[in-house]
Amino acid sequence: MNDDNPDDSHDTAGKAEAPTRTLSEQVVKALADGRNKRVRKLLQRLHPAKIAALLERLDPEQRLALWQQIHGALEGRVLGHLSAELRPALAHESHEDGTPETDSAAATPPPEGDGGARQPSELEAVRSALDAGKLKRVAKLLHRMHPAKVAGLLEALPPTERSQAWSMVETERAGRVLSFLHDEISAALAQELDLDDLIAAVQPLELDDLVDLIQTLPAELGSRLVLATTGSRREQLESMLSYPEESAGGLMNADAIEVRAEVKAGTVLRYLRLLETLPPQTDMLMVVDRKGHYQGALRLSVLVTASLDTHVAELMQRDIAGIAVDTDSREVARQFQDLDLMSAPVVDGEGRLIGRITVDDVIDLIREDSDRTVMQMAGLDDEADMFAPVLVSSRRRAVWLGINLVTAFLAAWVIGQFQGTLEQLVALAVLMPIVASMGGIAGSQTLTLVIRGLALGQVQKGNVRVLLNREVGVAILNGGLWAAVVAALAVVWFGDWGIGGVIAAAILLNMLCAAVAGLAIPLILERMGIDPALAGSVILTTVTDVVGFFAFLGLATVLLL
Repeated sequence: MNDDNPDDSHDTAGKAEAPTRTLSEQVVKALADGRNKRVRKLLQRLHPAKIAALLERLDPEQRLALWQQIHGALEGRVLGHLSAELRPALAHESHEDGTPETDSAAATPPPEGDGGARQPSELEAVRSALDAGKLKRVAKLLHRMHPAKVAGLLEALPPTERSQAWSMVETERAGRVLSFLHDEISAALAQELDLDDLIAAVQPLELDDLVDLIQTLPAELGSRLVLATTGSRREQLESMLSYPEESAGGLMNADAIEVRAEVKAGTVLRYLRLLETLPPQTDMLMVVDRKGHYQGALRLSVLVTASLDTHVAELMQRDIAGIAVDTDSREVARQFQDLDLMSAPVVDGEGRLIGRITVDDVIDLIREDSDRTVMQMAGLDDEADMFAPVLVSSRRRAVWLGINLVTAFLAAWVIGQFQGTLEQLVALAVLMPIVASMGGIAGSQTLTLVIRGLALGQVQKGNVRVLLNREVGVAILNGGLWAAVVAALAVVWFGDWGIGGVIAAAILLNMLCAAVAGLAIPLILERMGIDPALAGSVILTTVTDVVGFFAFLGLATVLLL
């Protein structure tokens, strides 16, 4: 093999380099750029003797870095071409990276009750290997993990270490790992791959996972992935990308198995055997007519126990309705929950079957909605990188902090209107936070209940009044109880029955207001098209603070001065 021949590969990143750089030079360049996947791809095209010659020419740091990228099966052949001086050092390096005890200790938890030293977690083992430059050990640790676990580990690593670990994930597993990552991290890591590697990584993905990934990528890169897909798969992909992400069309996969009502069960079973494998989460087949209109579902449990001569029309269930392609994703999740579905057909406006939704996608949707709600209540993006740069994170949080500052000044302004009262009765300043806190907690309980009810479709126009009466009743009982307790403590503390009465009345009024606000705010925000989880808590806190301070200080001004 002649190392001086230019690279004639079809690798996208290598095309520009081919006329000017030899394979060895490209390896060195890719190594310097930290593009480890490309290094391994180029090494596959170099003869072991050429790899050995390249190792001899590199400085010690580069040599060790390159050695970490040489596949174990190739190591022995390369060692045979190395000089007697260099061979022992690299052979020792291989022994360290491949020590079974080292790998098993990092991946296997200690036996229960073992009094020995604590074994490192997988995250600690990966970080330790990265710090030591043992990238082969990192690759072995990641290879033994499920792609979802690899994704979780990558999200737990700072950006520099994440890129190093990502470079050691096999290309054939990279697509699955990307499908489990949060959007921001998934898009960043996908763009670190050469286009050819990215295409190879994502082609094995199910169409719904591929659609999700393409929607997170820059438009140009997403378009190139679509163009790289061929045949009917590309047509299905383009069709799925045309639907909104938060709809049944955005959730569905185009892998539904269709059968006709007039065929016999035996014919269907022979057809399934020809397929060899069934799509994941297949619990029923979709029955359609000759024009593709959905007619019903045939459960596999019914099919395998039926007589071979029985027609599908006699076995299928007609009460399993198709989900309209434009149905909101939250409504889809509710249907799966209410009907205990494993999968469901998706139909277009004319009733033609175009795909199906499976329970794993609905579970992902529910988890994402839950994460989004929790993060948005704090003004954070659920898809953001936990290790995003300081300036980026600061900018994201600054807006939310600014909104809270405005509401805080509003509460402070209310307090300022009663400055004279506070100067005469210092005890009021001590007790003020209690009034606001009790109202805030009571309101947040109602707010959380209503937001959850809206998400599940349990809070609707027909039952709002009943819910309001219930929450007011709860507020009166709890407000009366804790108002009496706080009033008694205030009297014991300050020896003033007037202060006790004022704080009791203020707490009761604020808790009543909190109950009404906790119900009304999310309903109003939803009608305005604003996510209640995003802005509800800030508005509620403002209301309970302002009402609490105004009621307490206002009553004190009127009754005690």
